[in-house]
Amino acid sequence: MSYLWQEFNIKTFAAETIVYRDGVFCPELSTLPSPQITAPSQLPIHIIYVGEIAGENRLDIHVTHPGQRVFLSAKIKNKKPAFLNIFIKNTGKNSEIRGGVFAQNSDHLNLVVDARHGAADTTVTMRTKLIAEEKSVSTLTGTAHIEKNCPDCTSDISFTAMAADSAKIEFRPAQRICAAPKSADHSASIYRATDAQIQFLRMAGLGTAEVSAAIREAFATELNVLEI
Repeated sequence: MSYLWQEFNIKTFAAETIVYRDGVFCPELSTLPSPQITAPSQLPIHIIYVGEIAGENRLDIHVTHPGQRVFLSAKIKNKKPAFLNIFIKNTGKNSEIRGGVFAQNSDHLNLVVDARHGAADTTVTMRTKLIAEEKSVSTLTGTAHIEKNCPDCTSDISFTAMAADSAKIEFRPAQRICAAPKSADHSASIYRATDAQIQFLRMAGLGTAEVSAAIREAFATELNVLEI
């Protein structure tokens, strides 16, 4: 599986793996036989979702076992209209799901993160970074649900976008909290390099195109959610 890590620059660690490529589950690249988490694992479970997508795509993550740790690393791009719906449900007490999504949109992209807490002391954190290319249209929706009788949960859904001048982006955040959480955060922001950062790169001898490429690379690579 090393070619996958090298090609997509996915950080790896000792874990059971569930691998998707271009929206399709790949049993030959996974250590678990099914995309469903059906049994507890002493190791963390690492869901890897990479490649180019188009049309409708759905990723379901359901954790039912106490103390289970699950990580999602997603790196996607689309050149045609695409939908990616990520449905997360955590019903295992003291379990956690931590995810990072990096998306590069060149057309129309609708990304939905729906996270549900169904037990006390559960964690769901999802960080999404988007590069929106020229004339692209992006809709980013994040909804967190904390159900009744599920106190002390940790919920965090965040979106950050780097957008071309002609790109259009819509953020749709929502929270439905029915029990006192440990923390419940939601954020959305547009990233732009500062004048000082641009000047520093120019003083290092980079041309305009090289400065733009360096800023994009830095934006893309600083996403790290695998806090083992």
